[in-house]
Amino acid sequence: VLKLFKLLHRTRQEVFKNDTKALEAARQKINEEFRNNRDETSEEKINELLKIASDVEVILRTSVIQAIHTDSDKIVLIPRKDVLQDNTPYLDKPTKK
Repeated sequence: VLKLFKLLHRTRQEVFKNDTKALEAARQKINEEFRNNRDETSEEKINELLKIASDVEVILRTSVIQAIHTDSDKIVLIPRKDVLQDNTPYLDKPTKK
């Protein structure tokens, strides 16, 4: 449980780097969720909560992209390596194998 708690906080720091409002909001939410379930004793429920926390960490790491408003009508995206994925190029006429 502690390992996952620390992993969520490290992911939060990486995903929301330089965004103090998002960093603080994510910190509060992570701490609140773990605090609310601190007294849980059911092994089945604990495993379910750990699975949810693990899924949240993966989604944060692979799906969240920071954006910065540079002008009134422009936004600059700041992707991380975890978000970038290899993409298969589009072919009008696929080749047969």
